[in-house]
Amino acid sequence: MTNAAITHLNPKPHVISHGGDIAAATARFGVPADDWPEGYWLDLSTGINPNPYPLAPIPENLLSKLPGTDDMERLLNAARNYYGVADNAEIVAAPGSQALVGLVPELFKPASVSILGPTYGEHEQCWIKAGHSVMPADSTCAQAAGVTNYAVVVNPNNPTGTKHQVDGLLALSDEMYERGGALLVDEAFADVQPELSLCPHAGTPGLIILRSFGKFFGLGGVRLGFAITDNNTATIIKDALGPWAVSGPAIWAGISAFSDNKWIEETKAQLADNAKKLDLILQSSSIGEGMEIIGGTSLFRLVHHDLANEIFERLGRAGILIRPFDENPKWLRFGIPANKVDFDRLENALVI
Repeated sequence: MTNAAITHLNPKPHVISHGGDIAAATARFGVPADDWPEGYWLDLSTGINPNPYPLAPIPENLLSKLPGTDDMERLLNAARNYYGVADNAEIVAAPGSQALVGLVPELFKPASVSILGPTYGEHEQCWIKAGHSVMPADSTCAQAAGVTNYAVVVNPNNPTGTKHQVDGLLALSDEMYERGGALLVDEAFADVQPELSLCPHAGTPGLIILRSFGKFFGLGGVRLGFAITDNNTATIIKDALGPWAVSGPAIWAGISAFSDNKWIEETKAQLADNAKKLDLILQSSSIGEGMEIIGGTSLFRLVHHDLANEIFERLGRAGILIRPFDENPKWLRFGIPANKVDFDRLENALVI
């Protein structure tokens, strides 16, 4: 595997809508957030844990010095232990998993890639921008039976929550490697379903795994992510990222959070309980009569409803932001409310 120049850029890349843009929501629905009776937007448009890891105040010296190699080594050791990374694999830290979503396609000479969808739209966008030909796929079997050099799978999938078993993905990775390519597995939401992770099997050529720190730990603004792969690919990714790619505060946050086993286990259980509470509210709401929960994880739920746009608009006018999908106009994604106040607010807004 070698670095390759980008030979093609999409001149008019499609603008992908993401959750979390409160400023845009305020502009769309016409009332500033502080004019709501509740006094704030309830943002359920992302899959980020609404109850973030309770970081201590950032030590001031982390803002005034460059991160040291010893600091990075501590972070990588903590991440390796948390993700259960195989001994023969390498782990690389980056400023968010999105940075890696954009970087990985540029590591390969332009070829063909199958992306298992529907899924996180940035994957398709980034492979196209790097000059590759993207072919959608509706199953991993179709990817294995196809002719593409590379494959992308999000596991568990965003936004459907579809799960793919370890053995099948390892077989797909072997198939891609035999073609001279690779399998990219995005495990951004695997913290809540660690049994799905390929990290314990990493290290063989042809397999690249991406992990996100911000989603499960609720610290998206920290901008921290990881690539887990074989030694050669890891070296190429490190070279492409350059020195000091991850900030001192991000390194410190990762070390702190990864090491707190008590918080991690309690949070997994709490998220699972809260996801069940959300299901009950969605299924029993009068405005959402006929609402069908069709997927998700304990960080988000995907629902289908014939009047999805009307529900989105109604909640928006009530200061509650959820995630619509232009490509699937009958879909809505709900993040998990943080507490009883937020659950009650959503439940009340869903009553006619």
